[in-house]
Amino acid sequence: MKYPFNPFPTLAEVEFIYCPVLGAIGVPVNLLTIAILSRRTCGLTKCVNHYLVAMAVVDLLVVTSDIILRWFIIYFPVSFLDITPVCTLVRVLMIGSTVCSVWLTVAFTFDRFVAICSKKLRTKYCTEKIALMVIGTVSVLGYLESIPWFFKYKAKYTFNNLEWFCITKPEYYTSTFWTVYVLLHRFLTPLVPFLLIVLFNILTVRHIFMASKARRRLQMVTGREGPSDPEIERRTKSIILVFAISGSFIMLWLINVICFIHQKIALVYDLYPPSPTTGTIGYLLQLLSTCTNTCIYTMTQSQFREQLKTVVKYPFSLILSTTKP
Repeated sequence: MKYPFNPFPTLAEVEFIYCPVLGAIGVPVNLLTIAILSRRTCGLTKCVNHYLVAMAVVDLLVVTSDIILRWFIIYFPVSFLDITPVCTLVRVLMIGSTVCSVWLTVAFTFDRFVAICSKKLRTKYCTEKIALMVIGTVSVLGYLESIPWFFKYKAKYTFNNLEWFCITKPEYYTSTFWTVYVLLHRFLTPLVPFLLIVLFNILTVRHIFMASKARRRLQMVTGREGPSDPEIERRTKSIILVFAISGSFIMLWLINVICFIHQKIALVYDLYPPSPTTGTIGYLLQLLSTCTNTCIYTMTQSQFREQLKTVVKYPFSLILSTTKP
């Protein structure tokens, strides 16, 4: 029996190509971002700079573990990565890095929310010391919260006293601990961060709208156009940056969050759960969020663009200088 030719690739075929391409893009762009931002020549405050560097570092870890290493484990069997402790550690690193990436986005959004909406808290909270403390706390808690995943797996085979491959333990499906932990983990990443980012953006937009309305009212009372507000002008770039980063996060994680909510509603009301195809699409979009921040910096920060041009041109300038007689 002859089967009709399908001109469209399957989702598995798309994922097979998508992951290595995303990895090949994600590693250099995040390394470039770290290198450029670490020079502190982009006109950003130290507080903002620390958050952006931390987010780029964690995104690089996500690309390395959740894209490159996972892809090798799936498509290149029987390698060093298939040793049970190694593949288990990769999974823990993969989940922990994703948790840190999500919550650092929340921390950055909250920092900018405070900077824009609260003059009293801004001087105390939006400082280099607080930023470093928040980044360190989020990173430590993110990886600590992911440690239980190390005990989800066991070896499939033992050969010459060496355990190979990772399979899920049977108690994962029956244990009350795992049921509660998985539910809590899914609530903490990504549902709660998603809702917090949406809330902070709504409150920030509301504050900006009210401030603009009050300014226009003042101009109408005085009967003339008021002088430009240097504080508002100084914060404009920061507002654009945070809206772009948080907006990108919301769009790329939206399907993932909808699938989670749909799944829980389906369990309660005995409905059909979300299809695996939808879940995979949400997962692939989630991975894309590890590469979007560099594009956002390039589009919104003129000084970052200049630094990026300098870095990209440097190898060619070096080659030309060595070839000149």
